[in-house]
Amino acid sequence: MGWIEILDRAEVVTDKHHIRGSTGGGEIRRAPNLVPLRITCLPNDQDKMFKLSDKILLLCVGEAGDTVQFAEYIQKNIQLYKMRNGYELSPKAAANFTRKNLADYLRSRTPYHVNLLLAGFDETDGPGLYYMDHLSALAKAPFAAHGYGAYLTLSILDRYYRPDLTRDEAVDLLKKCIEELNKRFILNLPSFSVRLIDKEGIHDLEKLMPVGAK
Repeated sequence: MGWIEILDRAEVVTDKHHIRGSTGGGEIRRAPNLVPLRITCLPNDQDKMFKLSDKILLLCVGEAGDTVQFAEYIQKNIQLYKMRNGYELSPKAAANFTRKNLADYLRSRTPYHVNLLLAGFDETDGPGLYYMDHLSALAKAPFAAHGYGAYLTLSILDRYYRPDLTRDEAVDLLKKCIEELNKRFILNLPSFSVRLIDKEGIHDLEKLMPVGAK
């Protein structure tokens, strides 16, 4: 078992959307490297995936400052937990820890406006994918999406996703989603970082670029 994940974030003013799903040997995640702001494009090499542990990744989109601050806060606290206790949190435990912190900040004067996807591989439970929105709703799902990209890609994931997808089939499914975004989405998303999570850890795959990018 494994997971596919796609993270896209794009909005006219900020930049928002994610997608993920499960496959058969690990977990694959995708994130566009572009940061659009109003009518201009800012960095095209931004990494929106944060490594929480050897086998857990957090994808974070939302307000630019909130995403980095919240993701790094979760990242450092999960690393501190490992140092204090001698073992890492499971993906499920990391998701619930993240959700609790997001809920606590939501009820404070400094809420974080972020949407999250957390995925990882556990030796006992296998792969896991968790969806969280800015209101701290948490759900485990076979695939998930955030933002405008979800309107264009969830139907593709629903149509072609299978629990027993191979790695190559998972990458082909990501390519289908990317081509749909390139064809129908107004913003230019020229490249996407892809990572695979399996029992061996987190692996970088070749970047995906849509054919005939805008």
